[in-house]
Amino acid sequence: MVLGRLGELVTTALRLGSGEGEALPVDSRLLGESPPMKALRKQILKLARSQAPVYISGESGSGKELVARLIHEQGPRGEQPFVPVNCGAIPSELMESEFFGHKKGSFTGAIEDKQGLFQAANGGTLFLDEVADLPLPMQVKLLRAIQEKAVRAVGGQQEVVVDVRILCATHKDLAGEVAAERFRQDLYYRLNVIELHVPALRERRDDISLLADNMLKRLAEGTGLSAATLAADALEKLKSYRFPGNVRELENMLERAYTLCEDDRISASDLRLADTCSPGENGETSLAQIDNLEDHLESIERKLIMQALEETRWNRTAAAQRLGLSFRSMRYRLKKLGID
Repeated sequence: MVLGRLGELVTTALRLGSGEGEALPVDSRLLGESPPMKALRKQILKLARSQAPVYISGESGSGKELVARLIHEQGPRGEQPFVPVNCGAIPSELMESEFFGHKKGSFTGAIEDKQGLFQAANGGTLFLDEVADLPLPMQVKLLRAIQEKAVRAVGGQQEVVVDVRILCATHKDLAGEVAAERFRQDLYYRLNVIELHVPALRERRDDISLLADNMLKRLAEGTGLSAATLAADALEKLKSYRFPGNVRELENMLERAYTLCEDDRISASDLRLADTCSPGENGETSLAQIDNLEDHLESIERKLIMQALEETRWNRTAAAQRLGLSFRSMRYRLKKLGID
């Protein structure tokens, strides 16, 4: 029962990270033959057998929720509820009610009893996406619920025992959040019993062709039209692109190109990446343009750091990850460059 679900048809994501769409085999949701993806699938099978909390790390759009779903579906809780929640999308004043439920009349607007997310996931899995966005007061209450394996609804008098496996994810550096005292260390150790890293798309560029072909076929099936193909120059352009938005960005890019292309053939120009991929017209810098090497390198560093900050909405931890820097190194560079 634990491992026999690998080939079963289950609800799949139209997007790798979303978990929504038509039914396809498990393997078609986690495409990739690169070494990082083969290793990831093996780890998912191992973790599915366990009941330990798993912290799924990785950048936005890399497919963390899909990985959580596969861990759940291939384990002994697979027939029970899988309840995903985006912790950053819940207003802070409603968090306790959302997680633990509330009793009628416990606050203004509580016109009836409401079941919380822990109760809804009882017997199954609760997936806490963007767990680093939880405010500190809620972290304390979440820690108690995990430790005691029981919750008390807002306005309730008694705790209710719940049997829930916790999986969590965030695109932030959770250890860095602990060091910055924005995330409780005790909760970190409760959640991070096992860490599973989902590779970024740029870490598995050899999978881009397979992913693109699969996405274009699905786009064609959704419209009832013939599938488009990628020209050689378009594929080369995709493989050289950094993909800050990962698989989700690739799918959005192909959907746009599929709409705009001619004769069902996507060329490099249809991708509209010319301005993003090349720092200059021919990718080279003339020595005549450089007065001082240190100033020139500092200018490039500032430009790239600013771009990363803007792409991550000024989330310094996420920007550091995109640039392949440690949080400490990022903080040093921001101070050196005078960027607030």
